[in-house]
Amino acid sequence: MEELLTALRATSEQTRLRIIAVLSRTELTVSELCRVLGQSQPRVSRHLKLLCDAGVLERNAEGSHAFYQPARIGLGRQVLDSIITMIDPEDETIVRDLDRLAAVRDERAAIAAAYFEEIAKDWDRLRTRHVQDEVVEAAMLSAVEGQVIRDFLDIGTGSGRILEIFAPRVSHGLGVDLSHEMLNVARARLDEKGLQNISLRKGDIYHLDLPDGSQDVVVIHHVLHFLDAPQDALAEAARVLRPNGHLLIVDFAPHDLEYLRMELAHRRLGIHHEDIETWATNAGLTGLTRSDLHPSGPRQDGQLTTILWTLRQHSDATDFRTLAHQPISSEERSA
Repeated sequence: MEELLTALRATSEQTRLRIIAVLSRTELTVSELCRVLGQSQPRVSRHLKLLCDAGVLERNAEGSHAFYQPARIGLGRQVLDSIITMIDPEDETIVRDLDRLAAVRDERAAIAAAYFEEIAKDWDRLRTRHVQDEVVEAAMLSAVEGQVIRDFLDIGTGSGRILEIFAPRVSHGLGVDLSHEMLNVARARLDEKGLQNISLRKGDIYHLDLPDGSQDVVVIHHVLHFLDAPQDALAEAARVLRPNGHLLIVDFAPHDLEYLRMELAHRRLGIHHEDIETWATNAGLTGLTRSDLHPSGPRQDGQLTTILWTLRQHSDATDFRTLAHQPISSEERSA
């Protein structure tokens, strides 16, 4: 009862209702909310703290910024959902707020577009060497066809494209990336598409701020070739998978395009299937399958094969996680 009263008290104020109305449409920083609401930062911050403490909103740190969004689960989310249906979208104050919100989102999109334009040439050059993105995306969707996906995680989300294609299939999607600039690109994409079941978070691929067994599907799409310890990233992905959850890995087959290492910071020239097998076994994953996807048309020098690996978490994942994280004894090392 006290939790409900706390949530109701936290929302029973005009500015907080306005905050709820705009955050139900997109996540925002404090400074962005100040622009939308026309209020000072100390005042807005105080309202946000009350709403977060009541479990109505969530705060996600991203470098020097923090983004606020509706709570995803819990009683606070239930209260918020009920309140949103009662807020009149034609109310004059709300209309003005949404007009200013549109301006903030337009500015956000322009910043993201400028950054993306800087890197687009390199991406376009690489894209001509591998299979069409649509082919890879169709294969990924097919790999989890029929699976109920409540919680979906895209590690190293980049532009947010994978979140976009999976959004109609999932109850909630989360994209994690270490780059603030790429999160801006993804945020602009999701805003444009109006995808309200997707959220973004700055995070470390090796140390995800997520509970064990919390995700139904995890995707690592063209990320492993950038990493110095891909086996650790795969183990962390396995940790957050629910029993029988699926991990989808997309990356290039081994190749000899040295310029990718020199110009685009690829640490590895493709990923070997044997390495995936070893890393999957060490992480306690099973059911490894592989699909090789080739560019259409006659084979040419410098073309890249893309591989989709699909793995599954054990039905009794807890036992396997325990085994996978047990330290190796001195007897085992000397054996």
